[in-house]
Amino acid sequence: MRAGRGPLFLRRADGWLLPLDVERWLADADAADESVLARCRGAVLDIGCGPGRLVAALAGRGHPVLGVDVSPAAVTRTVRRGGTALCRSVFGPLPGEGRWTTVLLIDGNIGIGGDPAALLDRITALLGPGGRVMAEAAPVEVDERCEVRLDDGRGAPGASFPWARVGPEALRRDAERAGWTAVAGWTDAGRRFTELAR
Repeated sequence: MRAGRGPLFLRRADGWLLPLDVERWLADADAADESVLARCRGAVLDIGCGPGRLVAALAGRGHPVLGVDVSPAAVTRTVRRGGTALCRSVFGPLPGEGRWTTVLLIDGNIGIGGDPAALLDRITALLGPGGRVMAEAAPVEVDERCEVRLDDGRGAPGASFPWARVGPEALRRDAERAGWTAVAGWTDAGRRFTELAR
């Protein structure tokens, strides 16, 4: 994130690597992102905002928007883009709890914390009445919880943390366990999105 380019991977203990699309994250919002942004209403909280492409796009449209990320480099990039962001965990205290209209979990961020149902339960406390979640699932059917490390592909892995990867059906099951209903689902440029409501 600091270098502004990849490669960057999530690495499981067994050596499996998931490539992360750093270059897309650093670019402006693309057509698939736009399909999500068009559904956003009111004040938007982008959880795991990365370098802020969605925060900047929403701010440019006049939405009150806040990005949250645990990476200081990501938050710095978001602010440089003209967005507002905090270096925090979604599981800690956040501004505006109970008043957000839309929450974004894009770029696989439904996996934050390794338990999508627990993450969605936390989001319930963040949203106001009628609030919605826009979540991006894995492009294939998968339902996996694991410990991963960030890996730069050059032998410098970071600390391990819990992560989950869920495809569209697994996302719907996790959402239902947390009291959410999928009200829309769509595919754009091979990416799979779901809109959730309480």
